[in-house]
Amino acid sequence: MVNKSTLRRYYRYQRYGHRNLSALICQAVLCWLEANASTWDDAIIGLYWPLAGEVDLQPLRDYLSNPVALPITDGYGSIRYRIWDDQPLVKDGCGIPAPSAGLDLNPRQIGLLLVPALAVDFSGIRLGYGGGYYDRLRSDPLWAVIPAWVILPSACICSNPLPRDSWDIPFNGWISEQGPSLALASSLS
Repeated sequence: MVNKSTLRRYYRYQRYGHRNLSALICQAVLCWLEANASTWDDAIIGLYWPLAGEVDLQPLRDYLSNPVALPITDGYGSIRYRIWDDQPLVKDGCGIPAPSAGLDLNPRQIGLLLVPALAVDFSGIRLGYGGGYYDRLRSDPLWAVIPAWVILPSACICSNPLPRDSWDIPFNGWISEQGPSLALASSLS
């Protein structure tokens, strides 16, 4: 089996080559959210700040009636969420823009997590950057029950199983420019 660092390089290249699909993928996410609006009601939706090559979900703020939150990392493996309001963002422990003000949200306040990835396989195993932030977050039983979907171009959906460590928790599914797909291991939508 190919190791994770080799796969990260490959899928970073794949994702970067399909960055022009960001608007289409964002539209697919918005359509899916609107079609399932009753599921989320007024729940907070956890988004992410896009790094180079990642799908940019920032436009969703202009269309959603739901409040949205962004993650904040400490640079040592911990991640938490805060409401993304009109206050200026500051760089967090990993140098990613994040809300500087407000209280940390608890998992009961968030109804959905949308997470970036380098790749995902059909069972919902996500290939990230290797920091383990989302794995640690989702290992907490209170966070594990929140529906969590990966956002990426279809070129980054791996038909072969990705390497899986004991701490990897499958995601419910993914959304690409082709729309949403439920992971085979998931029974949640």
